[in-house]
Amino acid sequence: MCGIAGYSLSASSDVDRTLAAQALLAGIAERGADAVGYAYRSGTSQVAIHKQRSGASALLDQVQLPASATETLIHVRDYTKGHPRIEANNHPIRHGTVVGVHNGIIFNDDELMEQHSFERAEPLMTVDSEAIFALAEAFDGAPVALEELNGSMATAWIDERRPGTIFLARGIGRPLWIGTAREELFFASTKAALEVVEKFLRLKLRKREVPEGTVVVAAEGRELSRERFKPDRNFEESPLPAVRAPQEGLSCLKQLAALAAI
Repeated sequence: MCGIAGYSLSASSDVDRTLAAQALLAGIAERGADAVGYAYRSGTSQVAIHKQRSGASALLDQVQLPASATETLIHVRDYTKGHPRIEANNHPIRHGTVVGVHNGIIFNDDELMEQHSFERAEPLMTVDSEAIFALAEAFDGAPVALEELNGSMATAWIDERRPGTIFLARGIGRPLWIGTAREELFFASTKAALEVVEKFLRLKLRKREVPEGTVVVAAEGRELSRERFKPDRNFEESPLPAVRAPQEGLSCLKQLAALAAI
């Protein structure tokens, strides 16, 4: 189990980009401590990525985003496949023009990479999540391509060929929530993470869970479209606890309170 979060903001939104990312990170921190990372994009620039092998508490006060950032991805990792000692396995993951984050496990990633003649972005990569972003790049984010995946999934990605746009997708077996305000769209693995955003950014969000088998496309802080796909339900997974790193969550919330007070 991992945690994912992020946002799409209008360029005119007065939300503090760094504090928003810190609030989301603190909100999902309890979901994994093997690695942590974030990515962001401003306008048509290349996506900037920062990740490290630690829990969220070791990164929170170092998070720094420019005021021009309009799309952001955030991840905490509790790894299943692809050891975190290899940085390329940690999220956000880049495959070509696509940078993404994923919560879940894909069982047929190696088969899909071979079937479509996808090359791993880096030679030592083995992380299963890369298959999602390879499909997203090859099929331009088409929801039907996600039907090839076997496993559990809540995911989000930025495609550098689509300025100002962020993609969210929920397959099965993992939660995904969206919270919207006037010029802002936030997403996270849990409703509780969005409530952290509300508290520290003093925003009121309309919160709702994304249905299974749904791809949401957002830009400029609003939802542009929503399409359905049929996820492959032919897999079995043992039940997972909702919290993997409770100490990370508590530590980050304390840090966040101190940072917000400055």
